[in-house]
Amino acid sequence: MEIKGAVTVITGGGNGVGESIAKDFSKEGAMVVVADVKQSDIRRVVGDIEDVGGDSIGITVDVTSEEDVKRMYDETEDAFGTINLVVPCAGIIRDALTISTDKETGKVNKKMSLEDFKQVIDVNLVGTFLTIRDAAERMINNNWGGVLFTISSINKEGQVGQINYSSSKTSVALMPKILVGEFHLRGIKNIRCVGIAPGYIGTPMVKGMNQDVLKNIIENVPLGRLIEPGEISSLMKEVVRNEAINGSTIEITGGLISSMVVK
Repeated sequence: MEIKGAVTVITGGGNGVGESIAKDFSKEGAMVVVADVKQSDIRRVVGDIEDVGGDSIGITVDVTSEEDVKRMYDETEDAFGTINLVVPCAGIIRDALTISTDKETGKVNKKMSLEDFKQVIDVNLVGTFLTIRDAAERMINNNWGGVLFTISSINKEGQVGQINYSSSKTSVALMPKILVGEFHLRGIKNIRCVGIAPGYIGTPMVKGMNQDVLKNIIENVPLGRLIEPGEISSLMKEVVRNEAINGSTIEITGGLISSMVVK
């Protein structure tokens, strides 16, 4: 499959990795739908794409809402007539220890709130499910070929302070194998599903974090640096072009030794 001319829907496309993928795929000739919750971010990214001759529209969407996801695909079809590539980058973090104890008494003084657990699951997992499910429905019914991506993380292996995030990413990492198996049972050959599981990515947020913590992270990356967002989109472009890549989740971490140990 070629990226040129492929209609590409990217949730969380208004910043970070989603923004990088949107701009990179547009340069290859894809028609890009930038979907996000913040209208200002959408306008900026769509404007940047159009300024260099790309073809893009922006859609405000809450990925946890069935109605919003349906509307997102309705508007995509109205604008471009098809759906080929889907990249659910929308995600949040709400880090906290499951149980925290007082240093002096040893008694529990804080615990992760149910709200923080559920919000991460809703956006990262339910949002991915709805985005992928509804895209698959339309692609099957219209015989549109393409690739459904899921965006996992090396933290699918587990990360202290991220029982919510890691749980969501573990589930997302399993989706490609399950979905491709289900497609195979029904003789669906025109849709592939592939997961991407990055390590620590050099987004502005990560680069701006506590520098001692960042140094500790990089010490555990044999590559000796953070993964650049463009390297994520480069891998995804290869996935699109190579039909043999299907039903699996690919790690791109620079060889990260472990995401579990926190010094």
